[in-house]
Amino acid sequence: MRKLIFLASAMVLFSSVLCFGQDNFVDKWLERSDKAKDEQPNWMTPVATTTPRLEQEYRYDQLWNVNTKGITTDSYDGGKGFEFIPMDKVQISFNLPQYLDHNVSTAKNGFGDEAFLVKYRVASADEKHGNYIMTIFFGWSIPTGSYSNGTIHPVFTPTFAYGKGYKNFDAQGTFGVGLPSGDVWKLGQTYSWNNAFQYKVGKYIWPEVEVNSSFISGGPNSGKKQTFITPGLIFGRYKTIGRVKAVFGGGYQVATTHYHTTNHNGIVTVRFPF
Repeated sequence: MRKLIFLASAMVLFSSVLCFGQDNFVDKWLERSDKAKDEQPNWMTPVATTTPRLEQEYRYDQLWNVNTKGITTDSYDGGKGFEFIPMDKVQISFNLPQYLDHNVSTAKNGFGDEAFLVKYRVASADEKHGNYIMTIFFGWSIPTGSYSNGTIHPVFTPTFAYGKGYKNFDAQGTFGVGLPSGDVWKLGQTYSWNNAFQYKVGKYIWPEVEVNSSFISGGPNSGKKQTFITPGLIFGRYKTIGRVKAVFGGGYQVATTHYHTTNHNGIVTVRFPF
């Protein structure tokens, strides 16, 4: 909790400095990012599914993953971090390494891998001109994890993302594949298909249901798949300091397939868009 408060406070302070600064570069950057956000639907980023929208924010997630033996692993930061819109139609994410606390003596706690994500928005329209979006992602991770808390090779993840809205309802989804740079026979390739269905209630409330699926090809679990149903609830975007807003939410994942590595997982998310 102390780490969460520190990181959140740092982001608010950082964004406030940007807001009130007079630097010409900062002014142009913020103007450019605002224009990019205005050219797309103003939906909420789902709890688990990566949004096809371009977003500029700091994000912290807290995860509690329960394995098949009933042991909970606490994931601090959840592999999230800073997201920026440096140019028109482009977002860059710097995902900080998550810290994993396994709560069992047979596994060592430690940090996971450093990861990055680049989004390119192919097409979009705001709520008044079509209410849709299509985006392509390219993500990659660097094996910086300690004590086997990460992968042994970099993993590249090309992804196609999409979304369509109608009045207060929207559906957002992604389809991608994780491609290890080595030992594919051991690690396999994981295809991920995630969809989130949201409905906006009033000004700040976003109930949702997500379907999060993964399919494994190659490796010891080749041919297996797992699917989670994730009901969630998000509140935001509340005004805080200057241009900084606050978003809070959470979800609960329930496995619906016979094969699953975790079940009854909790997620809490805190974000500061700016």
